[in-house]
Amino acid sequence: MIELEHPGKEPCILVGVSTRRHDRDEVTESLEELALLADTAGAVVVSRLVQERDRLEPATLIGKGKVVELHGLVQTNRIPLVIFDDDLSAVQVRNLERELECKVLDRSGLILDIFASRAKTHEAKNQVELAQLQYFLPRLTRQWTHLSKQFGGIGTKGPGETQIETDRRLIRTRISHLKSKLERIGQQRITQRKERRKHTRAALVGYTNAGKSTLLNLLSGSDVFVEDRLFATLDPTTRFVHIDGGLSVLMTDTVGFIRKLPHHLVASFKSTLEEIREADFVLHVVDVSAARFEGHIQVVRDTLADIGAAELPTLFVFNKIDLLEDRSVLAQLAHAHPAHVFISATRGINILGLKEAVANLLNREFTEGHIVVPQSRQRLISQIYDLTEVLERSYEDGQVQLTIRYWKRDEQRLRRLLEESGLRLA
Repeated sequence: MIELEHPGKEPCILVGVSTRRHDRDEVTESLEELALLADTAGAVVVSRLVQERDRLEPATLIGKGKVVELHGLVQTNRIPLVIFDDDLSAVQVRNLERELECKVLDRSGLILDIFASRAKTHEAKNQVELAQLQYFLPRLTRQWTHLSKQFGGIGTKGPGETQIETDRRLIRTRISHLKSKLERIGQQRITQRKERRKHTRAALVGYTNAGKSTLLNLLSGSDVFVEDRLFATLDPTTRFVHIDGGLSVLMTDTVGFIRKLPHHLVASFKSTLEEIREADFVLHVVDVSAARFEGHIQVVRDTLADIGAAELPTLFVFNKIDLLEDRSVLAQLAHAHPAHVFISATRGINILGLKEAVANLLNREFTEGHIVVPQSRQRLISQIYDLTEVLERSYEDGQVQLTIRYWKRDEQRLRRLLEESGLRLA
């Protein structure tokens, strides 16, 4: 029997499958990350199994022989939980739980469980509950009883269990209710973002635990919650950050990304992720001390593409350089990503360089202008506010004089708007 080094934590076994699409090294790395997720959820990994197969087994994902081997480990060591690195269907969960005689969870279910425990605000709780219900709806194959928990532990922080058909109706009704609530919250966020259009907005994005919250705290002097664990913060936090030369930016810390992020979760966090899409530019924070951070960069890029934010101007912020033993990789990164800066948020290394890089990005992507508008043209003034950042405003002889900053890409649109009103941009 395996002796647990962390009493009180739920022991678990991790299972991965190596196929032609995913070699063993890739699966091993993914299991390392799954172990971090398990630790974040409150479990301790006592063993890991990897099977190499040409194709996945439809009934149990892994082969019959590996199921028997896994069952022996579970029974010998009294393991209550097995976590698979790949998503499982309802049939696979049912078959595996019957064969292994323990609770079975997949990667998506584990991530949802972590989000459930981390959600603090009303919006985040609603978003996570919606994602969980959408995840569990096709998996109602066990002893669910009127949405009340039948057993505790990892993977059961969401909706409880009930009779299948009754539960499906209840869950669909609850999903509809949550979607309506989140739609209203989304409208409130749209209103908030309209107010923020008066300022230049930046979004901090990156793989989970890359150091975004630490960086925001350092730049803004705020106290956003920070913990050296995956998904320490779920709710977007926006703070004013003052840049050199009198420039200031509204900077938003967003939820971290991760490979195989459940699509239900991405959909449920739509209003939160809109904070990224509506930003003027992106600071992509990368933990260069991570073993395979290049893969993390690609995951973030793919997620940004999924939410329609791939084309935003991006500054790569390579963080945690103080943890690097071999710094030769920095030259390669500088060549691959021209818009970059190397920092350590924890130790405050090169933060002035970061501010200078942000200022250079703003100067490169933005330009300033001057407009004189009749004071009576309130609708036009409102449109100018929506399209630009108004730096100064003064009144003289019934005219409003506006000094503005705007994206160069919006210049033609702004000129057309003014020309239609008989005005010009100086």
